[in-house]
Parts: sequence; C-alpha cells; structure tokens
Amino acid sequence: MNSIDPKRSCVALIPARSGSKRVADKNIKLLAGHPLIAYSISAALQSGVFAAVVISTDSERYAEVARSYGAEVPFMRPAEYSGDTSPDIEWVEYTLKRLADEGRRYDCFSILRPTSPFRLPETIQRAWAEFGAEAGVDSLRAVEKCSQHPAKMWVVRGRRMLPLLPIGPAEQPWHSSQYPSLPEVYVQNASLEIAWSRVVFEGRTIAGTVLMPFLTRDAEGFDVNKPYDWSLAEHMVNAGTARLPLVAQKPFPG
Repeated sequence: MNSIDPKRSCVALIPARSGSKRVADKNIKLLAGHPLIAYSISAALQSGVFAAVVISTDSERYAEVARSYGAEVPFMRPAEYSGDTSPDIEWVEYTLKRLADEGRRYDCFSILRPTSPFRLPETIQRAWAEFGAEAGVDSLRAVEKCSQHPAKMWVVRGRRMLPLLPIGPAEQPWHSSQYPSLPEVYVQNASLEIAWSRVVFEGRTIAGTVLMPFLTRDAEGFDVNKPYDWSLAEHMVNAGTARLPLVAQKPFPG
C-alpha cells in the first residue's frame, strides 16, 4: 500500500509558461474576475493535500501573479524548457531536482495545469485518496469517457481510407457498429496527474509504466486551450453549469 503522509510527501507543480499562441497569455487571462491560474492555486491550497504549491514559469509577470495568490515561485524555468514542443519531463525533472538541491524532497508530485479551472479541492482530495489506496502503481492520470469513439475514426491516404482501429470482428466491423456495442474507451484530460517522484529520478518519465485511471466528473476535466473553449468556460460559469474553486482574496490588480 502507498502509506504516505500527504501533507509532508506531495508537492503540487503548476506549469505556467508564457507564449501561448491560441489564447494569448491564457494562464493569467481573467475568468470570472481572477487570472486563470488562480483557480488551480486555490484548489491546490484548499485541498490540504500538498506540502507546497510550486509554479514553474519562465515569466516574471506570471510569477508575480502566482505569488499574489499564495503559490511559490522559488526559481524561474529556463528558456530551453519553455518552448511550444518542450516535453513535460524537462521542466518536471528540473523543478524536482532544484527543490531537492535545496533540501526539499517529496515522495510524490502532482501536475495541476492552469487550463483546468473547474478542478475543485475535492477533486484533488478524491484523486489523492484513490492514489494512496492503490498498490503497485507508478502514477494516476485523469481520464474521461471518449465523446468520439476511436473505432469510428479513419486514417486518410490519398483517395482511400483505413479504420484507425481495424481490430473489431470481421463479420461486424466496429466502424459499422452502434456505439453501445463498442468497448469503453477513455481519453486523458488535463485535470491532474499524480506520480511517485522516483519515476522522474529513476526512469526519467512523468508517469512510469503502471498507470491507474482517475475518472473525472462533470466539468472537472474541462480544458481551456482555444478561443472557443474560453467562450464556453465563461458561458458555463455565467449559466451556473460549472463551479470554480473559491478564491477568497481580491483580484490581482492589472
């Protein structure tokens, strides 16, 4: 069993690089009066799960916003780990190693991406309880049932196409089957990940090889990446169909 003390053993890592192209400065863009990143910080702090809430950013402006909402920015993320195609392992490894160099070692880490504003403190608590109760796993990753089943997807090559999943029964191909008859398939979302720190230090991966699912509910896994997503998030807040974490302090100026 993973018998660990969550308040001493887990660090929340919130990635917030600058340079978003689809929604400019989305990590600090205002949603319901607060910068987007404020909701991930507040959820992490209110969950009571983490020994520290650490922001990984290459922007002094983002760092100022994050600190005003109670997060730590003990050091800046190097530019070489902040590009559009930089893999997560680079900044995660850098952050955990820098913290370890300062005498701050954690059994586990959790990645909480700012683009999931509807992840609540109780979402994190539920995930942490499930992770702690599961033996033999390297990590937990948030998933939800696919809205578009991959059995209905195709690879197009010129004027011909092939099913992405050609593994259904020959007498009744999956692409010609009704949805209720298809196997359940889940897709990862950006809500959260939890992993043992050893997967970074020993295997240089953020997930390891044995992953367990965390099934998000309702809007917990909603991810803001495109302008359409942003408009939908605002609509969900205004319509009361999704709930943001409570942010107790006054909005950050500017």
